[in-house]
Amino acid sequence: MKVSEKLATIRRVAEEINARYNWSEASIFLRAFFKDAHTYQNDYDSIFDMAAENLAQVDISVLGEMIDDLGIESVAYISSTIQRPRVWENTDKFRLFLSHLSKDKDKAHRTREALSAYNIAAFVAHDDIEPTLEWQVQIERALHSMEAYVSIHTEGYRQSTWCQQETGFAVGRGTKIIALRMGEDPTGFISKHQAISRGTKKAEDVAKEIIDLLQADERTKVRYAQCNPPTSTYEDLDGDIPF
Repeated sequence: MKVSEKLATIRRVAEEINARYNWSEASIFLRAFFKDAHTYQNDYDSIFDMAAENLAQVDISVLGEMIDDLGIESVAYISSTIQRPRVWENTDKFRLFLSHLSKDKDKAHRTREALSAYNIAAFVAHDDIEPTLEWQVQIERALHSMEAYVSIHTEGYRQSTWCQQETGFAVGRGTKIIALRMGEDPTGFISKHQAISRGTKKAEDVAKEIIDLLQADERTKVRYAQCNPPTSTYEDLDGDIPF
């Protein structure tokens, strides 16, 4: 494993420990895997610093055991996030992949704009991939580094090989998937989950429903909270963004 990949793994585990535990709990957790963990509170500025310093001393296999215990992304996934699509290279915002048909890129774009009010950086292929960049490579990087996935089921979505591959990738990775019904029902593995129905809703209304689901899911709620302090509210939005 490259040094940069191990550092990314250490950072992710330390962030999760910091978000989930107080100092005493973090110490107990670390010592369960690393008996020589140094966790004296006076020696560190924060739980994150304490966890990161200790994690730097353990073997990657131990980091893998911690990741499994915490129920977060795999080592392979965390390593892959080092290479992100260009639109996500310099952002700390929540990374969400919007899967859509090319003919309905306007709907994906409007959904993206509505979600931006919640510190969400949505990847929309037709907006974010420059003609000079290799299309498939950028999409694969986005799929590897996304933190949640929204599929926009307009008419014809189920017939699209690309859309089905994107959804299959998200299912295989165990990513939080939210289906948005806009003329067609979700099919395959995600058909068992309740979909958001567009109906006559504005894009901002759909965005609020997406946010509610992100906040309720164990896979996304901690990361979403990091991107959106408690001062952020739905009332901060001004105006409507129609589809």
